[in-house]
Amino acid sequence: MKDRSNEEWIAALRDEDDAQAGALEELRGRLRRSIYFYLSQDRSDLRGLAGNELMQLAEDLAQDATLRVMDNLDNFRGESRFTTWAIKIAIRLAISDLRRARYKDFSLDELTADGDLLPSSSRLVSAPAPTPENAAERDDVLEKIEAALKEALTERQYQALVAVALKGIPMDVLAERMDTNRNALYKLIHDARRKLKTHLEAQGISTDYMMNLFGN
Repeated sequence: MKDRSNEEWIAALRDEDDAQAGALEELRGRLRRSIYFYLSQDRSDLRGLAGNELMQLAEDLAQDATLRVMDNLDNFRGESRFTTWAIKIAIRLAISDLRRARYKDFSLDELTADGDLLPSSSRLVSAPAPTPENAAERDDVLEKIEAALKEALTERQYQALVAVALKGIPMDVLAERMDTNRNALYKLIHDARRKLKTHLEAQGISTDYMMNLFGN
């Protein structure tokens, strides 16, 4: 099949007759193949899935991606091939959906439940290995940091900072779970970091001291 030019793609997808149906089917097929390649080649976390499972996942994502492309047709500026632009949208959507699926069942309450939030000094990667005195000092500082997280911060600040900084929860996922937006969440975490820093400095634990202590 002869590849369409950018102008032909746009015209066909905006057509309300048979031309649009054919263009949509072709676009969905291209996106499905690209997503399947991404899932099967670039996602090591999905290698346990069978080929038919990956294909079904690619099909579902391609359906959503096709709708996303249609919603963004007016944003296409022709600076690349239309299909290249559309595939980028599809892959970004796949990444976002997979990330959301990974964290869909996490609980903020369980995430910040009582227990060790920080690793002991023996589990921290450092070269050279710390002396027994240095390891004991590190453990003491880690205990103070963990206590400061609970003493200096509000519950909401505590949950946000632990989720993002210690547990690696994506910002957009956390913002949705906390019923807020990214900008408000950024400010919440910024304020939490500032309060934590002030609290630790009052105990003589500065940022420079921690960086030297842990060899960073």
